[in-house]
Amino acid sequence: MFQYEYCKIQIVETAQILVNKGYLMATGGNLSMRIPGESALVITPTNFDYMKMTTHEICVLDFNLNPLEGELKPSVESSFHVGIYQNRGDVNAIIHTHQVYTSALALMKAPIPALFDEQVRYLGRSVEIIPYAPSGTKFLKKKIVKYIKNHNNAFIMQNHGALCFGESMTRAIYNVEILEKCSLAYLLTLCAEREFSKVPASVREIAFAKLRKDQKKFEAGGTSSGRE
Repeated sequence: MFQYEYCKIQIVETAQILVNKGYLMATGGNLSMRIPGESALVITPTNFDYMKMTTHEICVLDFNLNPLEGELKPSVESSFHVGIYQNRGDVNAIIHTHQVYTSALALMKAPIPALFDEQVRYLGRSVEIIPYAPSGTKFLKKKIVKYIKNHNNAFIMQNHGALCFGESMTRAIYNVEILEKCSLAYLLTLCAEREFSKVPASVREIAFAKLRKDQKKFEAGGTSSGRE
């Protein structure tokens, strides 16, 4: 199907962009996209070199994790991707990475408060820590589904890495980059052991309200899975 192939191309291109930017390393992490109009997703295979990946390796699954296309085993994290799509109608693309600075905060169990306007506008009120659960388990899916209901678009997975999403793959990529910028700035601030400022609560709520307005628009049918 054309929609499958289009989404597969998006996955391959995005994975290689993220490798070149240093956000994906080796075979760690995973990416997916919701297939418009279907209860299905395209997702990266497990344990496969992103720079050797082509559309033939990308997996297509329905929301019951039944394979629709693809011969390789899909990511072991496929179930939490499905959980996000089922609980967040505004989300059309998901990127899970082991990016370095965010991963450092994941080890420290250090959530990122509202430090920058741009952060709140696109990532949410804060970047919270999702408590640890083993990779690929129903326990991890359950914890992720619980936390994402706060409508934030970025999370830190304890002893694991980063989780970002958006209404399009382009937005998800931007959110990965914003998260790493915030993670590095916050880490440097923590290392300096100096007091730091947060955006005023009133500004935070205005920025978050704009994010929620966008999310409601996409959830109501203004979605676009393309690279906008």
